[in-house]
Amino acid sequence: MATCEMCGNHYDKTFDVVMNGERHTFDCFECAIHRMAPACTNCGCRIVGHGVEVDERLFCGAHCARSETGANVRDRASVLAT
Repeated sequence: MATCEMCGNHYDKTFDVVMNGERHTFDCFECAIHRMAPACTNCGCRIVGHGVEVDERLFCGAHCARSETGANVRDRASVLAT
């Protein structure tokens, strides 16, 4: 049984995430996201999608990027015609 590095839970169904050559062990995606996902420069929420990058800073979406930098950016999501 392995131990989650985030919450310390001993669990028989842990999984590993390798990032930049370092192995991390978690018992759930929630713990993995809390430990591994970058935080938005503006609002601090965890970025679990594509996010937006401006001047090497990460943002959860275009709104936060515009609020923080004034950059003319938009989210990558597109509206499908119906």
